[in-house]
Amino acid sequence: MPRPSRLHVAEPAPSYAQRPAAVVDASVLCAIVFVEPELDEALARAGQHRLLAPHLLPYEVANVAVMKHRRGEPLDDLQSALQRFAALDLVLEPVQPHDTLDLAARYGITAYDAAYLWLAASRRAPLLTFDRRLADAARRHLGAL
Repeated sequence: MPRPSRLHVAEPAPSYAQRPAAVVDASVLCAIVFVEPELDEALARAGQHRLLAPHLLPYEVANVAVMKHRRGEPLDDLQSALQRFAALDLVLEPVQPHDTLDLAARYGITAYDAAYLWLAASRRAPLLTFDRRLADAARRHLGAL
């Protein structure tokens, strides 16, 4: 007679399962943290994923805050936005400059944008962006993988 199993298995509910990864660029995160018109679209799409970005992203977001301040937005509002950014569940990953050069040259994009593209390609993850030029490069590059 077989012995009853003593192995117990406890599994998290599906809502706790890890979401698929996506690389997110500054245009999407700025829509979220600065409450821009694209906020709802950005939240709907980004909320479905575990978000990844190159390590340069915080500086891009901070630079957007600087530019908004120069156009007259109150510093306190921008500090609050940067605090919202810091609270996001976001994984920042290193990207080396030599990884971006070929992609930037091939697709006519900046080295900054090439960092997002390189990360998406290396992780085989979708790239979320409101930047048409980067999106076009991503469609060509990621579609060829």
